Amino acid sequence: MKPNSKNPYEGLHIDTLAVRAAVDKSQYGENSESLYLTSSFTQPDSETAARRFSGEEDGYIYSRFTNPTVASMEKRLALLEGSEACIGTSSGMSAVLLLCMGLLKSGDHVICSRSVFGSTIKLLGSEFAKFGVQTSFVSQTNILEWEQAIRPTTKLFFAETPTNPLTEVCDIRALSLLAESSNALLAVDNCFCTPALQRPISLGADIVVHSGTKYLDGQGRVVAGALCATEQIVKEKFIPVMRSAGMSLSPFNAWVVLKGMETLGIRMKAQSEQAQSFATWLEDHPKVSRVYYPGLKSHPQHDLAMAQQSGLGGAVLSFDIKANSPEDARRKAFTVIDHTELMSVTANLGDVKTIITHPPSTSHGRLTEEQRHNAGIEQNLIRIAVGLEHLEDLKRDLSLGLDAV
Repeated sequence: MKPNSKNPYEGLHIDTLAVRAAVDKSQYGENSESLYLTSSFTQPDSETAARRFSGEEDGYIYSRFTNPTVASMEKRLALLEGSEACIGTSSGMSAVLLLCMGLLKSGDHVICSRSVFGSTIKLLGSEFAKFGVQTSFVSQTNILEWEQAIRPTTKLFFAETPTNPLTEVCDIRALSLLAESSNALLAVDNCFCTPALQRPISLGADIVVHSGTKYLDGQGRVVAGALCATEQIVKEKFIPVMRSAGMSLSPFNAWVVLKGMETLGIRMKAQSEQAQSFATWLEDHPKVSRVYYPGLKSHPQHDLAMAQQSGLGGAVLSFDIKANSPEDARRKAFTVIDHTELMSVTANLGDVKTIITHPPSTSHGRLTEEQRHNAGIEQNLIRIAVGLEHLEDLKRDLSLGLDAV
């Protein structure tokens, strides 16, 4: 942006911010944001170095916690989410780790949806439990369960919407009011929708969690994460932990995500429209018992999803294959997946290449059968993250698997 603009980003549409928002250009006037591959930055003198290391003066010091490329990515994502600040991390799970390390201490209590990503359940329910942080897992959609779980020590509400893999949608505004009334903070994982479809902060969330590995990059190239929040929370809670613990986002990965965000809006729209058509087709298939997709009118939270998600259901759907027993369910799910030829069999999502996976044995494989059952994840479940291939090719490919059952 032009350096003489007082506030060059004021009033700009989110699609423009996704292309233009970044730190100031260097003296060379590059049009594409620079990639600063350096571990440290030289200082003009010792006094300046001392001020910058103490935080009295802004300046780049060491790439573990200050780097211009990472700062560009953080600035762009913060503007897209409508937050005051952002901090990049090495992965989506390191963002959740930073969130918990920055906000929680022994004796604190967390309320978390039982439908969130399996690694988040493990991190909160097992790893942080070792250090005296207690977590209550509740229904994603039943606000009464969240209210009944509140304790005097409750410090954090954590939700993911839509959830992975069942696409359950929570009422962000209702949860934000409940969290505020109990003096807790609400963190929302916005990985599935991204700010192109949903902006949780505008609905009352305090913190937005991202796995930049997914749609922010958009092409499955790098691993990255981020937290968006107020400047006070980022500076006082997250940066000190980052500086000590070093779950840092590399400049190269930040640059790739920065470039990925330039096409975020058009990708999310195109992939969501593909997923809508794909889910509608699957819903009528004789070998499918249920399809989970917020864009379908049959989805329990369809109206809420359309209101929160800019009228689009996102690019991820799941479905249950008809089966007679848990053993039969797993066998049939594997058969469907293994007979596809075009779709990628991997546990990632957010790529322009369509991905098919079996959540009970991959993304949620470390959970107990009881935990999976409580979350509604059974052995006949298949998840598809719809990419940008031609829709008829995707239908033909999945039909190979369904016909093999």
